[in-house]
Amino acid sequence: MNYEFFIAKRIIGSKAYKSSVSAPIIKIGITAIAVGIIVMLVAIATGLGLQKKVREKVIAFNGHLTIINYDGNISNESVLPVSTQQDFYPNFNTVEGVKHIQAVATKFGVIRTETDFEGVVLKGVGHEYDWSYLKDFLVEGHLPNYSNDLNNDVVISSYLANRLQFKVGDSFQMVFGKEHIDELPFIRQFKIVGVFSSGFQDIDKTFMIGDLRHVQRFNRWKDNQVGNFEVFLEDYSQLNEMDTKIRAATPSNLNTQTIEEKYYTTFEWIKIFDNNTYGIIAIMIIVAGINMITALLVLILERTQMIGILKALGSSNWSIRKIFLYNATYLICLGLFWGNIIGLILLFLQQQFSLLKFPDPEQYYVSIIPVHISFDYIVLLNIGTFIACFLMLMIPSIIITKISPVKAIRFE
Repeated sequence: MNYEFFIAKRIIGSKAYKSSVSAPIIKIGITAIAVGIIVMLVAIATGLGLQKKVREKVIAFNGHLTIINYDGNISNESVLPVSTQQDFYPNFNTVEGVKHIQAVATKFGVIRTETDFEGVVLKGVGHEYDWSYLKDFLVEGHLPNYSNDLNNDVVISSYLANRLQFKVGDSFQMVFGKEHIDELPFIRQFKIVGVFSSGFQDIDKTFMIGDLRHVQRFNRWKDNQVGNFEVFLEDYSQLNEMDTKIRAATPSNLNTQTIEEKYYTTFEWIKIFDNNTYGIIAIMIIVAGINMITALLVLILERTQMIGILKALGSSNWSIRKIFLYNATYLICLGLFWGNIIGLILLFLQQQFSLLKFPDPEQYYVSIIPVHISFDYIVLLNIGTFIACFLMLMIPSIIITKISPVKAIRFE
């Protein structure tokens, strides 16, 4: 029988233990661990949630990867066309992990109204365009259908709609320049059938979505010529690896660009949240560990006579240390239990009811504080916190080896 565990269990279950001098300090230690795990869960869940939400928004309008010409063009307008007569289009079967590929093209133009004008990039999409990504951001109207004849239906952002006082069903004129300055510009009449809001102002104030064939006509391209290809992957974590594979599977005159390269500043910004999260975790573990060290020291001092008796009866220092470490382990587990229960309830409420919102949505690209709950990081966080606190408790338990049996028995 493990007598160290037996004694620790008796100490924990005794009424004297619960009403002793150390009881308030022990409760503070448990509370510190519970609060620490709550803060860490919230920090990780919201940090990952914000990263995931921002990534999803950028990817929805650009794809994970873009296949483009080596033309050195860094603007939002397609200049040199790419032929759709490629081995990888319309199905990218040569590389596993590609979910979807679609052809698009962009053309800069100016929306003209009676009282105002606005420069906008028309993003032309074809019949194979995957609207499922944009559907989540549609706030009004419906999505267009470009699978039949050429039509003038477009989807604009709520930012542009509010700025130009447009609503679903309205029509407007848009002017597109030609290659030569002395030529008259193209003027097209478009009809708004849907309004989207990504919350990502760089996208909302720049793009509207229309029929790809308009851009092809403006640029005098053939039916098999487009601006670039957008590639969607099954697993974002494989982005860099897939970039290498896709580049190798495309002709030498084509280049690939990842979404992280295209929106470098944005992705560097969201990576900062990882550093903040790591800092919060380290601070909370240290605070919880210090509180548990204090609680264990008080427990040892309170049980000094018991330690002396056990030593007099022949117990080794390590055996007695195990008794108090068992006791401390129980307290750590108790703190972790309540911390997880309360933390997960708070995260679940935020995830389901969106109780908390950002005061400045434009700064964070989302209005509601997003939450991402994953079983993996919850388990790792609990294991890491437990191990860190347990190792920190090894230090104060060394005091037991310094206690003399004779002096300890006489201790009051």
